Amino acid sequence: MPNVVVDPPALTPGTLRVVPIGGLGEIGRNMTTFEIDGKILIVDCGVLFPEEHQPGVDLILPDFTPIRDRLKDVVGVVLTHGHEDHIGAVPYLLRLKQDIPLIGSGLTLALIEAKLKEHRIKPYTLEVKEGQHEQLGPFSLEFVAVNHSIPDALAVAIKTTAGTVLHTGDFKMDQLPLDDRITDLRAFARLGEAGVDLFLVDSTNADVPGFTPTERSIGPVLDAVIAKAPRRVIVASFSSHVHRVQQVLDAAHEHGRRVAFIGRSMVRNMGIAADLGYLKVPEGVLIDSKQAANLPDNRIVYMSTGSQGEPMAVLSRMANLEHQIEVGQGDTVILASSLIPGNENAVYRVINGLTKLGANVVHKGNAKVHVSGHAAAGELIYCYNILRPKNVLPVHGEYRHLVANQQLAIQTGIPERNTVIAEDGTVLDLVDGRVSVVGQLDLGYVYVDGSTVGGITDADLKDRRILAEEGFISIFAVVDPLTGKVIVGPEIHARGFAEDEKVFDAVKPQIIKALIDAADNGTRDTHTFSQVIRRTVGRWVNSSHRRRPMIIPVVIEA
Repeated sequence: MPNVVVDPPALTPGTLRVVPIGGLGEIGRNMTTFEIDGKILIVDCGVLFPEEHQPGVDLILPDFTPIRDRLKDVVGVVLTHGHEDHIGAVPYLLRLKQDIPLIGSGLTLALIEAKLKEHRIKPYTLEVKEGQHEQLGPFSLEFVAVNHSIPDALAVAIKTTAGTVLHTGDFKMDQLPLDDRITDLRAFARLGEAGVDLFLVDSTNADVPGFTPTERSIGPVLDAVIAKAPRRVIVASFSSHVHRVQQVLDAAHEHGRRVAFIGRSMVRNMGIAADLGYLKVPEGVLIDSKQAANLPDNRIVYMSTGSQGEPMAVLSRMANLEHQIEVGQGDTVILASSLIPGNENAVYRVINGLTKLGANVVHKGNAKVHVSGHAAAGELIYCYNILRPKNVLPVHGEYRHLVANQQLAIQTGIPERNTVIAEDGTVLDLVDGRVSVVGQLDLGYVYVDGSTVGGITDADLKDRRILAEEGFISIFAVVDPLTGKVIVGPEIHARGFAEDEKVFDAVKPQIIKALIDAADNGTRDTHTFSQVIRRTVGRWVNSSHRRRPMIIPVVIEA
């Protein structure tokens, strides 16, 4: 059940107010604001990708309403890492005020700067590294190395007069990472000794027992699959998964194959990673996609986007025979990523389409070709025991993940009253080492639909679903407003409802009678006549055909 909207009280001096704007109850839109003494710090500003019940939507943004009129008070945006669900909404925030400083690691800032360039925005940035301290207004920040499925991820400790908050961002505790950069548990322990008043912790894998397998375990599997592949290999992954791309490059090089990047975001992001030294490209292994077409099938690996079944991504277009690379018998397709909740149907549709074309599709369900970038239950328990935080706010996850994370905290001895299961818009105040819920904002989804931002509502999406699922009926009639008599029509046209429009002959007399009855009862305006037609056709189509199409009546006065 959604929380009841409650306006929070005015913020008192010396109290830290924490508001998750996105990322709670969903995998995406991660954004949290921290406010004290009139200044605001934002951690992350990401997007959520649409599901099947949101047709036509490109991206979903956090609702900036709570800070829209207070952007002059924002001292900066800390970006924990370079994944879209943490940086993707930054361009839309900076459209409102371009000089808000962005703080992050080298790779994270390089990825967001490339994205902002497409929006013609040149940001103010501050590059930071693990172990670095920065003062932004009343916020004293310390950055801590954490391990994730993208290099250069950072947790951030936020120290204020109200207490210390530790935000993990996305993290895991891979002890054998490909870049040898482990989660800095010594820093966690030091912060824990000093006292962590509020711990915001990644919940994505809180319901997964044990420990997340190491990234290094994937290399041999990818190597074996590529070694056995008789023809072309197509690997689909997130366009920012540098570690996985590195493993593909190494395996391809080992077996005498060349690699071509497919997809604009893949080409852009891997170019950035290579330029900054995060991606080590073996000599001569990387080629342009046009050159790849001239190589023998058993000498090429395509590295593409589309592992989540996104309709416009490369892999989906391949499955639909809408891409210049035509998948066929003997090709091997590797889906090297986890399924984001909500994407299952889309992904399996792509798998079925590729299999039907003759490809051997290798995915997490039948081979160990991906490990998660998020800490499982065993790792989270370690963190709780090391930090011993006074209060816990599980973040980044669906409701079940948040609750599972809360239970882990309670198992380690943190009192249940000191754990908070919040939702987007929950207002929490930290004062004197205690966290309390003081309000609930009414925040919604902000849809990006082509060039439109925020213009599409849930009602619009409902109309789109009705059009897609139930069809469309239009009725045109010229009516004498005095008598209700139909002078011309009613003409009825349908799309996606019935092939033979003669089926509507049965309802036309009902429309004519209903209009005359309405006129007899005093109706004289075309709007009310339109509503009469809508109700009449709606009742008929529901009772006779068990359908609820969109009905658009057009009435013109004679």
